[in-house]
Amino acid sequence: MKKLVLKVLGLAIMAMPVFTSCDDDDDISPELKAVLDNLETGVMEGKLSEDYTLDASQSYRLNGAFIVEDGATLTIPAGTSILADNGGTDVYIAVMMGGKIDIQGTASSPVVMSSSNGEPGDWGGLTLCGKATTNAGANSTAEVGGFIYGGSEDEDSSGSIKNLVIKGTGAQINDDSQYNGVSFYAVGSKTVVENVAVINGSDDGVEFFGGTVSVKNLFLQNNEDDAIDWTEGWNGTVENAYVEHTIAGFSTVVEGDKVNNNPKIINLTAVSTVGGTALQFKVESGATITGLSLSGYDKTIDMKDNGALSNVKIDGVDADPSKSYNAPATVDPSAWTWTSAVVQQVSTWSGSTLSGEVTGLVTLDPTVAYNLTSSLIVKDGASLMIPAGTKITSEAEGTDVYIAVLMGGKIYINGTADAPVVMSSVNAEPGDWGGLTICGKATTTAGANATAEVGGFIYGGDDDNDNSGEIQYLVIKGTGAQINDDSQYNGVSLYAVGSSTTINNIAVINGSDDGIEFFGGSANVTNIYLEDNEDDAVDWTEGWNGTVVNTYIKHEVDGFSTAFEGDKVNNNPKFENVTAICTAPNGGTGLQFKAESGATITNLYLEGYTKNIDMKDGGPLANVVIDGVAATTDAAYNSGTKVDVSGWTWISAGL
Repeated sequence: MKKLVLKVLGLAIMAMPVFTSCDDDDDISPELKAVLDNLETGVMEGKLSEDYTLDASQSYRLNGAFIVEDGATLTIPAGTSILADNGGTDVYIAVMMGGKIDIQGTASSPVVMSSSNGEPGDWGGLTLCGKATTNAGANSTAEVGGFIYGGSEDEDSSGSIKNLVIKGTGAQINDDSQYNGVSFYAVGSKTVVENVAVINGSDDGVEFFGGTVSVKNLFLQNNEDDAIDWTEGWNGTVENAYVEHTIAGFSTVVEGDKVNNNPKIINLTAVSTVGGTALQFKVESGATITGLSLSGYDKTIDMKDNGALSNVKIDGVDADPSKSYNAPATVDPSAWTWTSAVVQQVSTWSGSTLSGEVTGLVTLDPTVAYNLTSSLIVKDGASLMIPAGTKITSEAEGTDVYIAVLMGGKIYINGTADAPVVMSSVNAEPGDWGGLTICGKATTTAGANATAEVGGFIYGGDDDNDNSGEIQYLVIKGTGAQINDDSQYNGVSLYAVGSSTTINNIAVINGSDDGIEFFGGSANVTNIYLEDNEDDAVDWTEGWNGTVVNTYIKHEVDGFSTAFEGDKVNNNPKFENVTAICTAPNGGTGLQFKAESGATITNLYLEGYTKNIDMKDGGPLANVVIDGVAATTDAAYNSGTKVDVSGWTWISAGL
């Protein structure tokens, strides 16, 4: 595999600072220890309550909210790359009042924060909360995150931001609120902000909520609301801003709102190829602008609420909506080479043979025909990305061939309805290979750090919201290799997988054991198609308590065990819309529950089974609630509405 590199104009990462953290784990809380442990494996999530320096040679993945708390400083060296999950409002970086961020990018080695594709709204961006004045008052509540901001210290410092490129931000909170690329809430004048590029945001590029912070050298490209926005009496300065609009539907270059504390803009060049409004001022807002150059906008000045034009001074005189302000450009971004930086991408797997270990961030190439020859293990802290349309042919070597994701690792199977990911042996015969196993940190009645029956993998913890990645549109065939008389691989095995893992649209066909099995955890799944799996189509044990929506099971071959098998304690997993149809000559069992297991099932349709409900160990029927009432062993359960899989064309995909 290739090493990961930051693709910034062909220049390599230069800075390699040293981590800083506590000397004695006994002196920190379990919550902080978890955050620090994650950081050491390249994962950013949780609340940082002590000083920490990232490592520019490390690949970081922002998996959720990362919050720098009061008294802590997060230092981000030059060349650091942070890949944000496409998690919308759940994924952001925020610095609280009293906390600091020190972004140490350089022109040749900027810091980059971006989702994988940098699409608008992918994630929440960067928010700073300070102690400066705002007309919202001290200790106000921000529209994002419910963060507290504002005080009386106009010279407050929230740290330093230099040479930062941020892409794909602006996740929508509700109809009235969104995250911005960079949000400054009452940030004080001693905060240093220089050389910031915000690209492809679905809301504002930068927004100032009161405060006194000033910014130098802004590059703002295709932000869908306002490139520069302010409110609540911000009175800082922006020096040298370049704004570009090439996509229709944006709001404005500049939007000022509420009272006029006369912020200043020195040298603003804005270019549009799609018309639109340039400068908009709401209520009594205004500004003093020098060095204004506008090109391509339909409206140059918009006093939205009929505020006084005298509030807006442009090159020493009152603003005039009849003027074009198409002076020669006052800002030339051609020398700002740092704006072209991209997030540190995953390396591409070298060759067509899959085996060994995945470390770092690795992607497959959908144009390559891959051959899985033995085990492929995604290690703790690593991520394996499998793009839409990728096909993996597994050798028919039984238990020696499988894909496993260890605790702390992640897999991203990014199939689509038109181009699912396919994993199969050549003939897709049951038991040809081991299938896909994922180990997480959620709870299981087997306890923390339990040992899986397959591979001896370790799984289980106390984080029911754990995230092992994403599976979308996967077709998997010929799995279920036999380990011994009591253990087999399944099509998909989920060991203590947490609820933040996304699992949608899975087909498991011709497995010699279970189609999908849950070993504890809280994973949820939508749209499962299970055909001719020889043991159980859906199996769960160890207290799994997730939800499955839309399950379609087909049994055409004799000798299978059940459509459902639940075992051990009853943590009441839920199933919505279940269809199981048996056309095998000898019927079989539909739903089987062992020990005290149970479930809540709505809209059940069973057809062709000799026995519909089997309480294997005499457990109470009351544990199984079907359409609101306790299960009965003599009911036909054939009045539900069948799950319609006629549109699931992806299930027929093959190698």
